[in-house]
Parts: sequence; structure tokens; C-alpha cells
Amino acid sequence: MATKEETLKAMIAPVVEALGCEFWGLEYLSSGRSALLRIYIDRAEEGVTVEDCEKVSRQVSSLMDVEDPISGEYTLEVSSPGLERPLYNLEQFQRYVGEEVALKLRFPYEGRRKFKGRLNGVEGEDILLVVDDHEYLFPVDSVEKANVVPRF
Repeated sequence: MATKEETLKAMIAPVVEALGCEFWGLEYLSSGRSALLRIYIDRAEEGVTVEDCEKVSRQVSSLMDVEDPISGEYTLEVSSPGLERPLYNLEQFQRYVGEEVALKLRFPYEGRRKFKGRLNGVEGEDILLVVDDHEYLFPVDSVEKANVVPRF
């Protein structure tokens, strides 16, 4: 059975891509009677504009009105992934090999859930992360949240 996030992604990704943007990912946060649906979009060369966000927001809002996948009130946000870019899949991790990444695991590993280090690569379904000269291999499914750590 698909999760709410998987169902929403399957509905929304084709709409975003039909508008000339890359569907980067989404977050669905529900608390009580209200929810937040945050959609991240990207454009490889030129970057995301306010107009892109507005266009995607209008189309997705219309789709949500018709399909009605979220019961109750919700807020829709459309945004660029930004500097602290969230990473959702292996292809995205592969793009940021060599960068510093912060991970939060679904379950503790060696007594901790948070790791920050250099993304060393992707092997099969696993992410290689170097933290203080120690290399860890995490299955992508074990990652609850991951972000690129921006360099200034």
C-alpha cells in the first residue's frame, strides 16, 4: 500500500515536469486538522523563478481540488530546494558526491541517528558517508532526512 507521500508524488510529479520544471521532492506534514504540502521544484540551468513556483502552485492546486487526496485543510507551498537542498533519492545523492551532507536516520546506528560528513559515493542502494575518517554505508531506505550542507 502506497504512503500518502508516494500517492502525492505520483500525482504531482507529472504536472511539475509538464510545466518544464524538475520535480525535486515533497514533504507532507500533518498535525491535527491541518496539513502542509511543500513541493520542491528545480530547473537545471536557469534555476527556479517566482513565476515557476506560481505556475506550479496554480496547476497543483487545481489538481488537488479535483482529486482531493488530502482530507481537511492544508497549506500548499512550492519552493526551490535552496542552499540546504534536501536529498530524496539515489540520483540526487549521486549529484552531490564530494559535498558535505547531514543525514538523520529512521533508527539509531551505533547509538545515534544524526550524521554529518562528506558524501563519498553511491553503491547500489547504499550511500557512502565519511564522518571523521570513518566510512559508513547507509541504505537509502534508512535515511529519514538528508540535506546538503552549504559552503560559504
